[in-house]
Amino acid sequence: MILSEQIAQLIDELLNESDGVLEIGRNELASRMGCVPSQINYVITSRFTPQRGYIVESRRGGGGYIKIMRVRMDRNQFLMHVYNAVGDSITFPEAKAFCLHLYQREIITQREAELILAAISDKALEALASPDMQEKITAGKMRAEIFKSVILKLAAL
Repeated sequence: MILSEQIAQLIDELLNESDGVLEIGRNELASRMGCVPSQINYVITSRFTPQRGYIVESRRGGGGYIKIMRVRMDRNQFLMHVYNAVGDSITFPEAKAFCLHLYQREIITQREAELILAAISDKALEALASPDMQEKITAGKMRAEIFKSVILKLAAL
């Protein structure tokens, strides 16, 4: 198992032991894993993201600390968390990560995830690149609006 997976696994175990909220020093965790603090930062920024259901607070300097919270919400609260986390623009890989997490949490079905991804795929949005467009709208902005609309609809069901 590679180091980043070991770090992620340790953080996940610590989160489970601490009921979903972990506060730990970057240097302490790096020392425990035998790596540099930047490796810890990499794992946290790539694996403990809002798309995967985590909230991370971080303070730099003096070893700093990291507070990681696993989001625990009912279905509609979680959908609104996703809605707010999307922002004004979203890439297809980011939307795919959100859909995967929604599916894993059993908030949406596999079919719903596939429909959402089909609706916001690059193929579905290729008309935005048309020279007939009077106002240029980025694919990311359009994708975010479509994705957020679908999330709101799911929250209403």
